Amino acid sequence: QVQLVESGGGLVQAGGSLRLSCAASGPTFSACAMGWFRQAPGKEREFVAAITRSGGATYYADSVKGRFTISRDNAKNTVYLQMNSLKPEDTAVYYCAAKLTYTYSTYYTERSEYDYWGQGTQVTVSS
Repeated sequence: QVQLVESGGGLVQAGGSLRLSCAASGPTFSACAMGWFRQAPGKEREFVAAITRSGGATYYADSVKGRFTISRDNAKNTVYLQMNSLKPEDTAVYYCAAKLTYTYSTYYTERSEYDYWGQGTQVTVSS
């Protein structure tokens, strides 16, 4: 069992930055590939970024590529999402997700592939 708690959301002006954190409880964080998703009002939850269990590879949605960076610290059981050059269209609730996996070098981009989800943190970007 993995419990995930996101933090770091808030209100920021367009062009600003935020860093989201997702703290995981339990001994299996290092056995999980991790991902960030977001859901804007009236829209489906969409993929944002993913990182492999080892942290050696990452993958991003086209909409955030070059602006967002996902990283992880297995010693702290935490995954991060650094968000720069924020735009109003980045406004959403951001969720982290975990997938238990035996493979070290695979990332996952589909909601259905993930086993555990956090409660989400609100990010609001004003224009």
